[in-house]
Amino acid sequence: MDEKVMSPSDLSAREKSSDDELKYDPERGADGAGGDFAAAPANVLSRSLKGRHMQMIAIGGSIGAGLFVGAGGALSLGGPGSVLLGFMIVGTMLLFTVQALGELAVLYPVNGAFFNYGCRFIDESWGFAMGWDYALGWLTVLPFEITAAGITISYWRDDINIGVWIAVFLTILAAVQIFGVRGYGEVEFALSLIKIVAVIGFIILGIVIDCGGVKTDPRGYIGAEYWHNPGAFNNGFQGFCSVFVTAAFAFGGTELVGLAAAEAADPRKTLPTATKQVFWRITFFYVVSLFIVGLIVPSNSDVLLGSSGANTKASPFVYAIQLANINGLPSVFNAVITISVISVANSCTFASTRTMQALAARGMGPKFLSYIDKHGRPIWCIIIQMLFALLAFINEASVGSTVFTWLLSLSGLSYFFVWGSICLSHIRFRAGWKAQGHSLKELPFQAQFGVIGSYIGLALNILALIATFYTSLWPPNGSPNAEAFFETYLAAPIVITLWAIWKIKTRGRGGLFVRARDMDLLTGMRALDLDELPEEKHSLVSLPYRMLRNLF
Repeated sequence: MDEKVMSPSDLSAREKSSDDELKYDPERGADGAGGDFAAAPANVLSRSLKGRHMQMIAIGGSIGAGLFVGAGGALSLGGPGSVLLGFMIVGTMLLFTVQALGELAVLYPVNGAFFNYGCRFIDESWGFAMGWDYALGWLTVLPFEITAAGITISYWRDDINIGVWIAVFLTILAAVQIFGVRGYGEVEFALSLIKIVAVIGFIILGIVIDCGGVKTDPRGYIGAEYWHNPGAFNNGFQGFCSVFVTAAFAFGGTELVGLAAAEAADPRKTLPTATKQVFWRITFFYVVSLFIVGLIVPSNSDVLLGSSGANTKASPFVYAIQLANINGLPSVFNAVITISVISVANSCTFASTRTMQALAARGMGPKFLSYIDKHGRPIWCIIIQMLFALLAFINEASVGSTVFTWLLSLSGLSYFFVWGSICLSHIRFRAGWKAQGHSLKELPFQAQFGVIGSYIGLALNILALIATFYTSLWPPNGSPNAEAFFETYLAAPIVITLWAIWKIKTRGRGGLFVRARDMDLLTGMRALDLDELPEEKHSLVSLPYRMLRNLF
């Protein structure tokens, strides 16, 4: 490129405002030879998310039925040792991924973050595939979550048709959309606080149960008994590999903090804080809570065999309390699961609508989806998401469970593709940043583990995909089955098909990948004053305070 190299601080002279948005012009492409960005429409997404919203979004979109219910199935198939190791591996992967995403999102707080980074730093066709795979995944998860919320009510009232509760929760969700991103942020903030308090309470209760401190529990002191009998690992290597999809579904949504950057009031201050908190939250809310569950719930219990969807009667968290014969608390935790499912449904609407709007604005989707009303809401995308939510009523049909199984097959595996793409985008971005004469000192926020962390994160994602492929072909306690394989691995051929569609449509424009010297490093970059971001000084004295702050 012959263009003069510019640093982030030079951008203030070329930007009219730090709030300017840029829109892709599909007629001209995205490369240096013929690509350009056109002026955005008059209405842009509202930037009203505050620091407290961003911090809760980093965890709010994650804690849901995947953790509270789905972990029971993983415990049954893999045992407590496999669950602990599997969630630690995926948690480590997410730690590297979110750090890489934080570096990119602070510098480029653009709408549709993940797929935009893929288009600019990897390949336009790959970005297209990632964008639509991510959007479709959340579109199909929403009716599942609404159904799951209705199922949780059957814990108390199984005499009321689930369709009634689906209608109630769908109405509540639609009402939240009226208030735009601020409504999403406030609801997520409130619901996430409840989930955090519930998990902390469960961990404390679990320790008391394990030590024999509950008088109503006939088991007395348990210790590590269930790690020896029935054992720490079930079904050998296959059982261990089977944990990864459950872990991915449970952690899905952690990356939403990057997607929310485009609507954050000050991403250069709130994003670094939110990304740094991920380590403590992964460690505490997932690893510690599941370790406690593995100590006080036997993995060979028949109750865990029904751990799917939102069947809270099979939740290992609820079951742990029931085993201790504590009256009242199972209902309380069931209510927490209901709240968690609603929270994830709220995140579904945000993730899918913003991704679809960004895809359309870049010329990769129907043009009408790019419309944003005067209140900063992608109104047509919201309407489509609400229409997809009506699929929840399929449960009224006899084939409802079959339809949902295939719909959900679009989402579970897609997280590995998205997370791997984020790591690869960061690796390629660093290559382009260096090739075009920039230094790391110019970056307003650097991933704590650097590009090495992204290489490790990418490798772990690939290993997880391989492990999932293995268990899809040879499932634990089963034999090879084509239907079972595609129910787990359907996202892979869909991603490949989407990539091929855009490659053919654009006639292979740009080759197989974007060259480092041709990367667009300027579009969407906000003007930054690096002096406003002093380095944080750490000491052993402040460690307890920093741990609490990063946790909450």
